[in-house]
Amino acid sequence: MTTSAAPRRPRADDGRMGAMDVRAPRSPRAGTRASVVRRHNLGALLECLHLDGAASRSQLGSVTGLNRSTVADLVQELAERGLVVEDGLSPSSGPGRPSPVVHVRPSAAVALAVELGVDSAAAAAIGLGGHVHDQVRVELPRGSSPQETVRLVAELAASLGVAPADPRVTGVGVAVPGLTRRVDGFVHLAPNLGWKGVGLGSMLADALGVPTERVHVGNEADLGALGEHRRGAGRGYEHLVFVSGEVGIGAGLVIEGRPMLGAAGYAGEAGHMLVNPKGRQCTCGAFGCWETEAGEAALLRAAGVRGARGVAAVDAVVEKVTAGDESAAAAVAEIGHWLGVGVGNLVNLLNPEVVVLGGIFQPLFPCVEEPMLSAVRARSLAEVSELVSVVPSDLGTSAQLHGAAEMVLATVLADPCSR
Repeated sequence: MTTSAAPRRPRADDGRMGAMDVRAPRSPRAGTRASVVRRHNLGALLECLHLDGAASRSQLGSVTGLNRSTVADLVQELAERGLVVEDGLSPSSGPGRPSPVVHVRPSAAVALAVELGVDSAAAAAIGLGGHVHDQVRVELPRGSSPQETVRLVAELAASLGVAPADPRVTGVGVAVPGLTRRVDGFVHLAPNLGWKGVGLGSMLADALGVPTERVHVGNEADLGALGEHRRGAGRGYEHLVFVSGEVGIGAGLVIEGRPMLGAAGYAGEAGHMLVNPKGRQCTCGAFGCWETEAGEAALLRAAGVRGARGVAAVDAVVEKVTAGDESAAAAVAEIGHWLGVGVGNLVNLLNPEVVVLGGIFQPLFPCVEEPMLSAVRARSLAEVSELVSVVPSDLGTSAQLHGAAEMVLATVLADPCSR
């Protein structure tokens, strides 16, 4: 039902017959302060160097559209803040003096990146430019409690020689396979970890001795997508889907160059998308979910692998296929088919330029490529599937770590003056 607005009443008599309510004039749009523009330009230059590597001043001017004197001034400030150094001269390609080459200083801003998997946990110290100072991965017993996991993360950080309270450490980024609230790092549900309602962000902050606002927690597939988009197979693409395969399957989305997280940050739970109405029951209670038909358990069951799981078990299946084991090849083909059915659904729904397959699907890619692409073509519209590439991850098991680091370093890139 629609309603009409009540008639506007005239103002009290002010000496003019029929005086009406008159709205105040709209205030002019505020201008942008010079300091804001400068901060933006500093961030633009630093991000160019962070993502694309060393560049001359003239190259930075060409990329950013800033004039030579402005670039020189901004580079000087970044150098004074310890974020970049100028080293050497670029080869001259025309008249004029050679331009100094500018590099980021990887140790000037460092992220402690953490990935929590079902069977393993990893930590890395990653600096500007994506430089990995050190990295470690250890097995994680299935069913580990949040408290046990947090203690392990603190031990991993110590083994890297990274003091989270060090001023050079911008923050801690954590990738978790579950529904995670980014604002405070609260994990609502991580079924494959057996967690529900875990305040992971605050627990890690206490264990590492840092303020809670310096701990950033995100879904592992979302961070895998961010890592591949910034540093891996998704570089240069504006529309990307990252499919993370482990015990479960998740999808991270980049649309128009930006992560698409959804209203509450839970977008991309593609592992519970229906692909086989006659399939097995999933841990979520439904039947025929994508991760039930194409996840690690389905692969090992079909390949007849017993008593092993994780990366070692998947590598064993790949070795069997490579050696000509027909039953292993048939098992992998079945997994490839169901993987392709799910990818085809995502291609129809999201129209990406590229789908990047990570987790167990990266080493499996040569074995599943043919049946997977066949299912993608059969499942998706030809006009859509012709536009998409399906490729293996470039970063492999480091995709989530790089994504976690990028999530943390984004604060420095947005405002270099904060350092």
